[in-house]
Order: sequence, then structure tokens, then C-alpha cells
Amino acid sequence: MSGDMATFFSVSVIFAVLMICAALYCILATRNLIRILIGMELMTKSVTLLLAVGGYISGQMAVAQTYIITLIVLEVVVIAIAAGIVIGSFRHNNDMDAGRMNNLKG
Repeated sequence: MSGDMATFFSVSVIFAVLMICAALYCILATRNLIRILIGMELMTKSVTLLLAVGGYISGQMAVAQTYIITLIVLEVVVIAIAAGIVIGSFRHNNDMDAGRMNNLKG
């Protein structure tokens, strides 16, 4: 691995780790359901960045792109279902507080 490649890899990994830390903070520090969804999005984007960098460094971009596309499809499905749950919670409680999720029944 050349010097430029090592620098690129280290900067990308540091940025992805910072994104994961920001996403964890976003998920754990708030009780707002929309902010939790944004934290989940941010976390999956950082994993996508790590997959892309890993594929580029290893020279297997085709495999990395396949994993990235699969991750994006799964991410869309999870966010769509979670957004539906958030909308149902808001209609039932008129609030975006995650603490009131136990009031949802049937």
C-alpha cells in the first residue's frame, strides 16, 4: 500500500468512525423518534463508506458495490417500516417521544 493510499484509508476510516459516533450519540441522547431514524441513516451511511473504502483498497470494487447496493435496499426497507411506525405513534400519541411507544397496541 503506497503512502497516498494509506493516508486515504486512514482518513476515510477516521471519518467513518466519527460518523458512527455521531450516529450513536444521535440515537442514544434523544427520545425523539425522527432523530433516532436520522441516527440510523447516518450509521448505515458510515458503513456504506467503510464498504466502499474497503473495496477500493482491496481492489474488489465489484463485490463492494454489490454489498453497498444490498445495504441500500435493506436500509430503505427498514427506514420505510420505521417511518410507518413513527407515523402510527404520532397519530396515536400526538408526540414523537420514544418513551410513549409502549402505549401502541393493535
